[in-house]
Amino acid sequence: MVDNPRARRLAERVQQIVAQMLDTKIKDPRLGFVTITDVRVTGDLQHADIYYTVLGDQSEREASAVALTSATGIIRSEVGRQTGVRLTPTLAFHLDAVPETAAHLQAALDEAARRDAEVAALARGAQPAGEADPYRRPVEDDEDDEQE
Repeated sequence: MVDNPRARRLAERVQQIVAQMLDTKIKDPRLGFVTITDVRVTGDLQHADIYYTVLGDQSEREASAVALTSATGIIRSEVGRQTGVRLTPTLAFHLDAVPETAAHLQAALDEAARRDAEVAALARGAQPAGEADPYRRPVEDDEDDEQE
């Protein structure tokens, strides 16, 4: 949230600790294939927002959110133990919308490419509506001499 070097270092460390905890110590069957994508720590080091993605459908996302909420206390105590900061930051887990956003952007890019291909196909055989050279040209001096 704040571009504070200490907050950035703590955020990186929290990301490592949480990812390791989810991989090795949290054995909740509701927890799906979770990836920690980003951690943002406030400038006063009191709060950490943890962004994650879940591989799977909506029901797996909801089950993983419940599992992460129930494991927040254990994860927070481990973060406090391993970081050694005076006050352990509160943790809040947020589902990251990166995969959905990427899929939406990819669909928009595919649609734009399809429309560009249609326009290019129409332009290949097109003829000008008027003259071949629609720009006006100045009258040349030779023509003026012939008229006199």
